[in-house]
Amino acid sequence: MLSGKNIVIIGGTTGLGLSAAKAFIKRGAKVVITGRNSESCKNAEALLGNDALVLSSDAAIEGTAEEAIASCCKKWGSLSGLYHVAGRSGRSEGDGPLHQMSLNGWEATIRLNLTSIMLSNRAAVKCFLGQDSSGSLLNMGSVLGFSPSPDFFATHAYAATKSAIIGFSKSLASYYAKHNIRINVIAPALVETPMARRAADNSAIRKFISTKQPLDGGRIGHPADLDGITSLLFSDEAKFITGQVIAVDGGWSISDGQIPQT
Repeated sequence: MLSGKNIVIIGGTTGLGLSAAKAFIKRGAKVVITGRNSESCKNAEALLGNDALVLSSDAAIEGTAEEAIASCCKKWGSLSGLYHVAGRSGRSEGDGPLHQMSLNGWEATIRLNLTSIMLSNRAAVKCFLGQDSSGSLLNMGSVLGFSPSPDFFATHAYAATKSAIIGFSKSLASYYAKHNIRINVIAPALVETPMARRAADNSAIRKFISTKQPLDGGRIGHPADLDGITSLLFSDEAKFITGQVIAVDGGWSISDGQIPQT
């Protein structure tokens, strides 16, 4: 499906990004992945082998995406797509319900989740235009950007960034469609990743998820649950798809979810 594709994954050394990297390579692609943690970079490098190049860098710093894209072009000749996974909860910096939120929490969350996407998407679009080639961008959103959960997931800066990613991506998709550059958003619900550990380890949240994400027995998602659609969106089979938000959420956005009684 992805034979001949060269894909950069921003934030690809753990969780959703690492699972995608494995799937892309299995389907014939070459990948360049970035991550902030040097240990996770080493682990990813050992796991992925010769079809991957792993770089240690911070997605929220200008120049990170340019370096990854330049490395991809130097090693494999061109850029076919960029998957922006990097981002995280700003809860530890002070994100939360608005009346409790700190300015630092707001600004840190914006930088981590929204500024980083602007930087990576800008770098990729410049590369595609310079190559005079088509290309695909896929940005990581969240169901919390359009389907809130006030009892367990009240981080309002995070929700704002994920909602903004949708508007940003649709606007880009509209503008660059004439250049055959496709931009889409993937919006997962609760998935087993390092960022989701707080929620996954909470028995009340797990009980809530059993009805909020009712598919497949009512479970927390696995990173591999996203691999099929992400692979499709980078393939030529998706050459007529742009500006879309695709929820991979186990039914979250169409389910009530039962709040456990205390």
